[in-house]
Amino acid sequence: MNYLPLFLDLTSKNILIVGGGEVAFNKITLLLKANAKVNVIAKDLCTDVENLLHENKITWISREFDSLFLKKMFLVIAATNDLKLNQYVFKLCNNRCLFVNVVDDKSKCSFIFPSIIDRSPIIISLSSGGTAPVLLRLLREKIESILPMKLGKVAKISGKWREVVKNSFNSLLARRRFWEKLFKGIFTEHILNENTEQATRILKNTLQEHTLLKGQISLVGAGPGDSGLLTLRGLQVLQQADVVLYDRLVSKDILNLIRRDAKRIYVGKRVGVKTISQEKIIKLLIFLARQGKRVVRLKGGDSFIFGRGGEEIEAAKNADIDFQIIPGITSAIGISAYTGIPLTHRKYSHGVVFITGHKYKNNFVNNFSILCNPFYTLVVYMGTLNAIEISEKLIMYGRLKSTPIAIISEGTTMNQKVIIGRLDEIKKIIHLIKTPSLLIIGEVVLFHEKLKWFNTNHSFNNIDNISNSIIKLI
Repeated sequence: MNYLPLFLDLTSKNILIVGGGEVAFNKITLLLKANAKVNVIAKDLCTDVENLLHENKITWISREFDSLFLKKMFLVIAATNDLKLNQYVFKLCNNRCLFVNVVDDKSKCSFIFPSIIDRSPIIISLSSGGTAPVLLRLLREKIESILPMKLGKVAKISGKWREVVKNSFNSLLARRRFWEKLFKGIFTEHILNENTEQATRILKNTLQEHTLLKGQISLVGAGPGDSGLLTLRGLQVLQQADVVLYDRLVSKDILNLIRRDAKRIYVGKRVGVKTISQEKIIKLLIFLARQGKRVVRLKGGDSFIFGRGGEEIEAAKNADIDFQIIPGITSAIGISAYTGIPLTHRKYSHGVVFITGHKYKNNFVNNFSILCNPFYTLVVYMGTLNAIEISEKLIMYGRLKSTPIAIISEGTTMNQKVIIGRLDEIKKIIHLIKTPSLLIIGEVVLFHEKLKWFNTNHSFNNIDNISNSIIKLI
């Protein structure tokens, strides 16, 4: 983030504009909307600025700039054609830690003016930091089109009732639920249609309901890594969450999509590292939900594919807690797509089998006589765990040593790395890839070279050159 967006209260604050042309007029108009006290220094005033002077909306304090005029100014804007003067103004303001903007000179700005969507008191500001003004304009057009012009009136009426609502509910959580329920209902539509009396009646009735806070657990699959693969429904639930319990495999980009005031609790587990137990995670989920909170359990991939989602939702059901399940794109599906490896193909693979590299408890063992069938693609989650043992057993039960394999780490992200080899080469290449990783076994792996499209610089196909390539990459 190159700029921190701030909303400044400029009411009755002294702002200095150095310049009196059309560019200065545009800035003055914006500042007057914010109720600022605008002071102008300029040799001459253009017609529009002069009209503002005659209407007593601005003060023309001097024809020549002097550093004395910087006293008691909140911020300064230099909008002249005199480059030396602009430089001088910037230097003085910068030395005095005074906000300054030299128009059309990004290097001499301690703040910039964003593109503004005005639905007062709702204000939305957009900026590309001066890098992509055309893209910014297109984004603004899209946002303008979906925001009703009378949206500000909804905020104004709600603001009048804010203290009443605050006094009616003891907790912040209860107040938030009240407003969410109100805004999602017909209340907003009545205001937009100028039916203020009906909207007020709905507000009063909702205020009298005083329903008890009821907690909920939402199981959300975050997808394999790329934040663009998070489902729309998953995003909506993250924006409504009070608490989010997330795993190690959830990317930072997705965590940044969580509502800013929601509490985040890391409950990730890692092989060989002492972490929170599954039993404690389940107890924490239930404890938080019983406090009336909307709890999101955020997992990488899909929660029902080797994610223990079934155990957590079963516990919620047994505790009589409301729950919902939002599926995610499981790692096998997402990563195979991002590596150009079709998991099924009419000529080479009639099906696909998912297994995990973890060793099962309760004496459960994989049926390798089925897994070695060459007409099925085999995908191993946590692919580096016990990969050598799995490959040896597959070969023992008849899978060809030359069967193509792909080991992928950090799939669907810009750090995605793909190593292509043979089933009998796993010992040589397994240590060259980071964990966690996904292992794909089957003839369909050969499509990678032809269909690869994403981050192809991190793909290695020649086993003899993999080590050297990895060293160069690092």
